[in-house]
Amino acid sequence: MKVLFFTKEYPPHVYGGAGVHVEHLSAELAREITVEVRCFGDQNDSDPSLAVRGFQADASAFSCPAHLRSTLEAARIGVDFTTAGLEADLVHCHTWYAHFAGILAKLNYGLPLVVTVHSLEPLRPWKREQLGRGYDFSVWVEKTALEMADAVIAVSEGTRADVLRLFDVPPDRVRTIFNGIDCDLFRKVSETGVLRRHGIDPERPYVLFVGRITRQKGIIHLVESIRHMDPGFQVVLVAGAPDTEEIAREMAEAVARAAAERGDVHWIGEMQDRENLIQFYSHAALFCCPSIYEPFGIINLEAMACETPVVAARVGGIPEVVVDGETGLLVPVEQDDQPPYEPREPGRFARDLAGAVNRLMADPDLRTRMALAGRKWAVEEFSWRAIAAQTRELYTTLLAKRIETHARFAQDAKTQRWKRMK
Repeated sequence: MKVLFFTKEYPPHVYGGAGVHVEHLSAELAREITVEVRCFGDQNDSDPSLAVRGFQADASAFSCPAHLRSTLEAARIGVDFTTAGLEADLVHCHTWYAHFAGILAKLNYGLPLVVTVHSLEPLRPWKREQLGRGYDFSVWVEKTALEMADAVIAVSEGTRADVLRLFDVPPDRVRTIFNGIDCDLFRKVSETGVLRRHGIDPERPYVLFVGRITRQKGIIHLVESIRHMDPGFQVVLVAGAPDTEEIAREMAEAVARAAAERGDVHWIGEMQDRENLIQFYSHAALFCCPSIYEPFGIINLEAMACETPVVAARVGGIPEVVVDGETGLLVPVEQDDQPPYEPREPGRFARDLAGAVNRLMADPDLRTRMALAGRKWAVEEFSWRAIAAQTRELYTTLLAKRIETHARFAQDAKTQRWKRMK
């Protein structure tokens, strides 16, 4: 079996959970089957079991508005993915940026199409701030790909429910396969050099946030909650890559207010590599995930694998990852039934986040118990080997159905020829 992955993100160009997912899933699958990855970038690895090829759009002649560049580049790279020729048994797409290529592959080459849902465009309407009318294109591409896919993988049961609610996809085509974690890689370490370089005292407890500066991640709500946090511990925000200039300004203003009112706030605005992040996770007293939309929340798994308890919003797939009262605390958030899912009472959400943080920061023994339980939960339930096995089983089922369908068509054609001869 040979599987072709289409993805925007692949190392070293990874900025979100989808890129982490593709990296580890492709590597694990390559132990048993042949995998080729086509991604955005300049990667070039011709390993027989896991070949990786990057594609870049020549945007030098683009005269379109700047906010449309990413969507039109995605469309051009999608065409390039498929004009380079496809030799595979099926195609597996990750994020809407790659879905256009999946559509072309299915229609032009007749290949079975699998789509993994890492997030859903209709549930991220704030992306219009970044993409303008390009958001309408991303919504259309995603809808088209999901509704024509032979199989849709949802990364949580909550995401599966969203797919069935928002799209015309038969339930038997949608399967839940969780994200995973490499617990050999993500584990507690003793090194503290990165913390010290950024002015963080590793001898004093700190609350950690890691993520992009985007509405989805709820970072502004977390910063607003800092004023309600007890004194005596640090707050570390590893937050970069703002979606827009507007939210970048909001973030800067909110952090300045929090630092003036409470102090002990460290904002690291550059995205960090994996080794650095593991140090941040390992020495944090707790990790906070204030997302207002989160299909799965792989970031919480990374923290738990490094023996760090989690405080997170009770949204999306997070309750399937963080066990409330066992590996962390979940904070209820009352949201509108329709996007953009902002908290109905932002001030209350901020105070509730701070309350959960204060509770854990005041109880070191509880944090220790949750840290050990979180590590155990991550190891036992979210290994990439198990997730790759489920994915490979889905591929096998799809290809068996394809062979069966072709055999039936061939038999029907033979029967019709026989009738005509008679």
